[in-house]
Amino acid sequence: MTFVRDRAADPVISGEGDRAMAPDTTPAHDRADALAILARGVRKAYAGARGRVALDGFDLAVAPGSVHALLGPNGAGKTTAVRVLSTLLRFDAGDVRTAGFDVARQSARVRSRIGFAGQYAALDEILSGRRNLEMFARLHHMRARAARARATELLERFGLTEAAHRPVREYSGGMRRRLDLAASLIPDPVVLFLDEPTTGLDPRSRAQVWRSVRNLAEGGTTVLLTTQYLEEADHLADRISVVDSGRVIAEGTPEELKSRIGGGRVEVVLSGAEMLSRVEEVLGRVAGAVPEVDADALLVRVPFDGRGAGLAKVVRALDEAGLDVEDIALRRPTLDDVFLSLTGHPGETGEGEEPS
Repeated sequence: MTFVRDRAADPVISGEGDRAMAPDTTPAHDRADALAILARGVRKAYAGARGRVALDGFDLAVAPGSVHALLGPNGAGKTTAVRVLSTLLRFDAGDVRTAGFDVARQSARVRSRIGFAGQYAALDEILSGRRNLEMFARLHHMRARAARARATELLERFGLTEAAHRPVREYSGGMRRRLDLAASLIPDPVVLFLDEPTTGLDPRSRAQVWRSVRNLAEGGTTVLLTTQYLEEADHLADRISVVDSGRVIAEGTPEELKSRIGGGRVEVVLSGAEMLSRVEEVLGRVAGAVPEVDADALLVRVPFDGRGAGLAKVVRALDEAGLDVEDIALRRPTLDDVFLSLTGHPGETGEGEEPS
């Protein structure tokens, strides 16, 4: 989806009028110009019999030129947050600034500086990839020559030049997603919102989209994404906000979040059950912690934050005790562990639709 500058009244947040063009008179020391996105105390409740609260004190700060991921279980409020931040949904309370402008008072200005790619590609199946991009460029009030030049530039950037004249219905899922990303970049947005950018893609296509997203950030575009893949957030995001019950409950780099639940653990797989007690004793002594024993799996694990050096100590102790084990490994915490620890839920495999 691309946003087209509209000189008429704003269709989502009405009553904007000339106020959208008013200068920001906030004192310089109180302004959030240094951030690409800033949300403070945002609340959004959906109307209806249940009156569900989707956002309840939602806070977010996104640095420019970074990839920031929103993660959380189904119904946590991620999609609602993205819709609010991108002017697609009105909110009930709080303050939101995107791309340097107030979302409630200056939504037209916000839209002129952002791009949005939803879960499903907003493309014309009959038109070619080139014609789709030229059409979106013309909707952004670009002249025909400029539209053709922009389409050529984006097709080359996303590796779609050879397929430019083929109808989109013949594109693979990965090609469609890359074309949709290209369309969202026609106005050269400062901030790009990606809602589940690789849902339904095969691993190869997903990797292609990942490269495209990382290239965008390296070029200075700020990317805010929601994703159902923990691996995707771990691979792409500079920082992650974990969302649950309509608010951010933890935030940091992937490594910072993993470190919150402690260090790694050593796991030892045995060749026979008769070794369980002896291996348990050795691991407990070396790690200074009580091991966990899974007799059925012939597995003994113990918390250990010694990294490679710690693993070497365990291997040496087992060797000195004359214990020949099947396998030994140091397991680091994963984002799935973070999910389980913070929300009580394992990582989700998908996100259900939230009311709009």
